Amino acid sequence: MEFRRIGGLPPYVFTIIDGLKQQARREGRDVVDLGFGNPDVPSPDLAVDKLAEAARNPRNHRYSSSRGIPRLRQAVARRYHDVFGVDLDPETQVMSVIGAKEGFSHLMWVLLQPGDSALVPQPSYPIHIWGPYLAGADVRQVPMGTPDRYEDQANPFRHGRAYVDNVMTQWEHGWPRPRVVVLSFPHNPTGAVVEQADLQRLVDWARDRDVVLVHDFAYADVAFDGWRPPSVLACEGGTDVAVELYSMTKSFSMAGWRVAFLVGRADVVAALAKLKSYLDYGTFQPIQIAATVTLTDAAEYPQHVSEVYRSRRDALCDGLARIGWRVPRPRGSMFVWAPVPPAYREEGSVAFATRLVTDCDVAVAPGVGFGPDGDGHVRFALIENEQRIAQAVRQLRRGLPALSG
Repeated sequence: MEFRRIGGLPPYVFTIIDGLKQQARREGRDVVDLGFGNPDVPSPDLAVDKLAEAARNPRNHRYSSSRGIPRLRQAVARRYHDVFGVDLDPETQVMSVIGAKEGFSHLMWVLLQPGDSALVPQPSYPIHIWGPYLAGADVRQVPMGTPDRYEDQANPFRHGRAYVDNVMTQWEHGWPRPRVVVLSFPHNPTGAVVEQADLQRLVDWARDRDVVLVHDFAYADVAFDGWRPPSVLACEGGTDVAVELYSMTKSFSMAGWRVAFLVGRADVVAALAKLKSYLDYGTFQPIQIAATVTLTDAAEYPQHVSEVYRSRRDALCDGLARIGWRVPRPRGSMFVWAPVPPAYREEGSVAFATRLVTDCDVAVAPGVGFGPDGDGHVRFALIENEQRIAQAVRQLRRGLPALSG
């Protein structure tokens, strides 16, 4: 049988490294896994306790609402007001989704159809490419401008500014005109960041062109060195042209809970709510209740999460610098985007990532898995503690002799 929609999906290159990692562990080797971005920081105790309490109440075992319970939507609106200075109507501008990937994918269904096109970053978090593709749309990849030189730390916002400029240029030269622009800052995988002024330029531009901006704000609260990621909705006119996906996965380290929200432009939120009313009954209600309490009573927990990732970032970047592998120090996200060292660059990212598993017992994600522009890089996920990161650095030093050559 010929299956629909999945025929064009390429092999998931990350499975190559995962297979090598599993084989090494079966052989008894201690592989430090910095590949898959699966948060290891515990969820707040408050969330776990409230989930258990709510789950014991049989009234919460029935179908819920796909839009999210009212108090949860109100809690999200309060957080946006308190943290980002954005006023949202919880009835019309906030809805719950079952994780940001689900929300993004179904959002593409209501914004795009065959014959339409979307602009997405390159390199890119894979769902940003394949979400529009699965909706039948043409996907046009826009260069992000990756921070591939150590000196770029002096101008961390250059790559976000370049993406905004490149979006405007490609929209003018493409046909049919793209209906959707996807952005995500801090960016996965590159860690690129953006300034509010450049988001404002993009909002002003979109208002004149009937373009919807979709901001995957997964790392809204994971930022370092005194910098706070700006919300596109905080721009003047932002809620007229943009929606944002805000998730509790990274901010509150609640990855497996699958709690995220689409917020912003009211008619877009309503369109997704109408579609999802046919598809699901929302997240399990005890999870929604626990998420509500967490947003309200554990509002400072993201600061703890950010401090954990900052410490790990410093341990990794400082350690790599000591062994001769200089990488940019990201201002946000839970990743470090590292150029393959010159002595190994001709191998490409898959072969180099394979070498790291086989010769160093360290697993990373090959950059080409995020698109062609990612080749020549690997992505480290900050999902191990400082001691394990130090162990990984020692193993890299032993297994990569050309670093010091």
